Amino acid sequence: MDDFIPLSVQEYSKDALATDVQRDAESLNFPLLGLFGEVGSLLSEVKKKQRDPIAYRAYAAAVTEELGDVLWYFNLVASRGGISLAEVVTNLASGDGDWKPASDKTITFEALQPAVLKTLKTPSKKFEETLIELAAKVGLLMADQSNRDLLRDRSRLGPLLVAFLETLIRAANEAGVTLEAAAVKNRTKTTDRWPIQKEVSGFFDGDAPPEEQLPRKLQIEIFEREVNGKLYVFQTCNGLNIGDRLTDNAMTEDDYRFHDVFHYAYVAVLGWSPVTRSLFRLKRKSASKIDEAQDGARAALIEEGITTWIFGQAIEMEFFKDLKAGDLPFDLLKQIHQFVNGYEPEACPAWLWEEAILQGYAAFRYLRENRRGTITIDAANRRLEIEPLP
Repeated sequence: MDDFIPLSVQEYSKDALATDVQRDAESLNFPLLGLFGEVGSLLSEVKKKQRDPIAYRAYAAAVTEELGDVLWYFNLVASRGGISLAEVVTNLASGDGDWKPASDKTITFEALQPAVLKTLKTPSKKFEETLIELAAKVGLLMADQSNRDLLRDRSRLGPLLVAFLETLIRAANEAGVTLEAAAVKNRTKTTDRWPIQKEVSGFFDGDAPPEEQLPRKLQIEIFEREVNGKLYVFQTCNGLNIGDRLTDNAMTEDDYRFHDVFHYAYVAVLGWSPVTRSLFRLKRKSASKIDEAQDGARAALIEEGITTWIFGQAIEMEFFKDLKAGDLPFDLLKQIHQFVNGYEPEACPAWLWEEAILQGYAAFRYLRENRRGTITIDAANRRLEIEPLP
């Protein structure tokens, strides 16, 4: 740990603001609503712990994450109000004195909590009271925004932000959480979803023999055909039939029989798909552990489970029609990460999962409309394309 570099308030603030997808907005309404909601989520985590202290083992991580989310929105409120996070920190000990400009010195989160707390304790009654006080501080901000324009009254906004941050630091101390840990976790999460610069790692099977690698460039023809009065989806590749003919396997038709395009999207964008490996006989037999754990039946079931679960969400959202990068619900992408925990695609950032999903559903919508098409896997460019099939 000797090479650990403490995170500064200034660095966190800059990185957090870079992940604000509404960077051109000026209103305080959005960040205040977000701050209000995240404080509510923080209270909810404590409530869960109180209600079920034995079963709720995710408390420590959840509180740290929620504190980080609170900090993100708090930073945005300050920025939209023309006040830097460093400026708020500089005025923490000012009391009712004159407002001071931000310090030129680097301010670390560690300096806000000199007594480093390494273990998360069961929330005390005092912690509960502090969280209620924190909620009240948000209420004051919301009330002032409702009654007047805080953007035009910087002298009013500044002290309210200082009072909130003082209470937030106290809450973190009483929870046994460092704001630095919360900030680091939040920065990792937000840049995973909204990266400052998109970078993609190499393929998971890059070291495998060529005959065990997922296709980097491949065309697959997908079409619907009636057999004995029933519609099936067929697939061919290089003139050969692949896989089984598919139906929806549902009481109500929903065109899920075209769902293999989602697996092909995972291949093209993520470089992952145990289902496709099985279909094309590309399991990594030369590495027995990888073959068993990453390419086996359990991994394939997880992929099918994710695909089915996403499909259920997509039905409610018109199969993600008109959605672009950055529009998929963050909660959906976080849930996917939980699904694949322990498997190769856990290394794929949320934004890349979004690319795979949106490209897969663009192809799916095309097939729903045209009932046939030619899929092109272009893994080198992380693209899945579809064009007409004569």
